[in-house]
Amino acid sequence: MPASREQFPQPSGEPQTSASSAPLSCPSCGSAHVAQMLGDNGGVSYVCTACGHSWS
Repeated sequence: MPASREQFPQPSGEPQTSASSAPLSCPSCGSAHVAQMLGDNGGVSYVCTACGHSWS
């Protein structure tokens, strides 16, 4: 039987942030569309999904 919308609701379109973390913004363009990713040596890096700038 296929899954219903109640089981898998559509995302709201807004990024999910926890109450304890401050929102990030891109140092290059100022956008709040920032993704966290795993860095080369196991550290944490960030990438702006608006302009492509990455930093750690």
